[in-house]
Amino acid sequence: MKKVFFVALMAAMCATTWAAPAKVSSPGNVISVDLDVDAQGIPTYQVFHKGKAVVKPSKMGFDLAKAPLPGSFDNILDKSKGAALDLRTGFEIKDVKHSSFNETWKPVWGEESEIVNNYNEMAVTLVQPKIQRTVVVKFRVYDDGVGFRYEFPQQPTLNYFVIKEERTQFAMTGDHIAWWIAGDYDTQEYEYTRCRLSEISKRFDDALCGNASQEQFSKTGVQTALQLKTDDGLYINLHEAALVDYSCMSLNLDEKNLVFESWLTPDAQGMKGYMQTPCNTPWRTIMVTESANDVLASRLILNLNEPCKLEDTSWIKPVKYMGVWWEMITGKGSWNYSDELPSVKLDLNDFSKLKPNGKHSANNDNVKRYLDFASKHGFQQLLIEGWNIGWEDWAGNSKDYVFDFVTPYPDFDIDMLNKYAHDRGMRLMMHHETSSSVRNYERHMEKAYQLMNKYGYNSVKSGYVGDILPRGEHHYGQWMNNHYLYAITEAAKHHIMVNAHEAVRPTGLCRTYPNLIGNESARGTEYQAFGGTKPGHTAILPFTRLQGGPMDYTPGIFEMDLTYAGNKSKVLSTIGGQLALYVTFYSPLQMAADLPENYEKHLDAFQFIKDVAVDWDKSVYLESEPMEYITIARKAKGTNDWFMGGIAGMKPHDSKVKLGFLDPGVKYEAIIYADAKDADYKTNPQAYTITKRTVTAKDELKLHAVAGGGWAISLKPIAK
Repeated sequence: MKKVFFVALMAAMCATTWAAPAKVSSPGNVISVDLDVDAQGIPTYQVFHKGKAVVKPSKMGFDLAKAPLPGSFDNILDKSKGAALDLRTGFEIKDVKHSSFNETWKPVWGEESEIVNNYNEMAVTLVQPKIQRTVVVKFRVYDDGVGFRYEFPQQPTLNYFVIKEERTQFAMTGDHIAWWIAGDYDTQEYEYTRCRLSEISKRFDDALCGNASQEQFSKTGVQTALQLKTDDGLYINLHEAALVDYSCMSLNLDEKNLVFESWLTPDAQGMKGYMQTPCNTPWRTIMVTESANDVLASRLILNLNEPCKLEDTSWIKPVKYMGVWWEMITGKGSWNYSDELPSVKLDLNDFSKLKPNGKHSANNDNVKRYLDFASKHGFQQLLIEGWNIGWEDWAGNSKDYVFDFVTPYPDFDIDMLNKYAHDRGMRLMMHHETSSSVRNYERHMEKAYQLMNKYGYNSVKSGYVGDILPRGEHHYGQWMNNHYLYAITEAAKHHIMVNAHEAVRPTGLCRTYPNLIGNESARGTEYQAFGGTKPGHTAILPFTRLQGGPMDYTPGIFEMDLTYAGNKSKVLSTIGGQLALYVTFYSPLQMAADLPENYEKHLDAFQFIKDVAVDWDKSVYLESEPMEYITIARKAKGTNDWFMGGIAGMKPHDSKVKLGFLDPGVKYEAIIYADAKDADYKTNPQAYTITKRTVTAKDELKLHAVAGGGWAISLKPIAK
């Protein structure tokens, strides 16, 4: 009798095991997560930092659309009275599994040579018993944050399905400070706004910068990565990781209740995702740290991506380059060969009949001039834009013709220029502007990559300016995200590195495909020639856009007054601030973006760009505050050389930097490139000083950056 009672008691205990919330904590018990289902069977999670809630109870789930696909769940719609479209309610917790993981992996390139990936995992199996459907919610909890995703096992009642809305919530615990840009399906090229969550709607129209492409967003729609700060000093960052075969996530805020909800980029029919089991969503990420420095040091996004899928990565090399680019951006030169339009039949013979405009920058003599300067100063590659026929209507105003990516203009001798570059120890860098005619690019992609292989190009800058053709898709939708990854994987077959502009914002896929060596996906230096970008922009991007991967920001502008190009804009920075970006903006792809003649005037300051590394063994984040200042030190890979950079936003900043990160007992020569006392980003941007001194790990440096300015330091061991 006692035995029967004991067995019955154990059975009852097992039956009620999942009545309480499923719980998991990080390896150091810093972050913890609860998941439960409420009275309506809606999965609800919470996140805690050292026992204090940082994300209040937040709902999860999906609204589905009737799938116009064979083998979908349509056959159960009648029996379920439409409940098959509800993937939010009626759930029960069926099973909870816990596991732990700890590894140290080596990136092909990066901010350090080794990355620790240590988390505790909880996989919660949820079932809708009435429809016999299963969804697994998997959490990975780190000491600096959480990643979670939905996984859909293959099952008879959930095979093909269409996502109408993803309903993942992030319920905030207070009216936090937010650094944000407006929701948009096609661009991140905005300046950031800093305000309280409750003020976003009031600031929304100004944040749009005149762009009216957000009709489907509420006036509280924002993009990720979203940086937040609580009144008690916690830094929270909301983003996503491993965006594959899915639509990019933005966030809509319920201002009254301070609850964000996921808002996926729709396709041309308004649907948010087309799925086939087994499948999963990207990771939804919540970073929580006690200091701004720890945000910059976090590798949460990278760690949530899969390991490298390329067997051979020996051909992937970080690159420092120059380019025939800035002169077109400023208006000094042009991409197009002629100002006339060729016929609909686009070939080289057409262009022999057209009158050259005299401003085409990608001509033989000009490219050779750039190559002479770049090779003399040790650069590895030269980007050339406007080399191929089709730029006369490149923005696709008529779409009568599009690029073929293989035919050069009459004044661009690809054979001669490649030999000229190779004879000087350099490569040319390819440029593919697709004008967003994506199917056309895919048709020509193989031949374009073959051309690159023929001439020794190993990297390409691709562009997606304009409306997506042929289907009217958005740049951040599932269809286009699949294209971007296709371009990367096809390029890898040809040992080609990809730097995609106007593509979706990165989510750490560069770990899995390290030939994705760069992205734009934010407001870059080019906007300094389009009216300017306020100081502070470069001090927020490392907290937001760069969380998902490196940016081809194109720094290094030395001539701030652009009237030489007939441009009324001014670059709102100092030379010291431009040099600092080579350290504070991590990228394995760094450009010296200005013209050779502008560098010739300041070769002493240009020396730092020549010296600074693009790949690192170690990075130390010394001080930071979003949009105000950042100071970073990095050790060049395979050497004992260190480089430091510090930038300031709208206010000047004074730094006291202890050099304890240097090797003890070693003397270093420090070359300090700094804003002069009278430097001013508006009126005196080219005022800088260069000083040398000997330092050790025991020293402290006092450094000053003016508003919009900065400083940079090279530290090299002195031979005994």
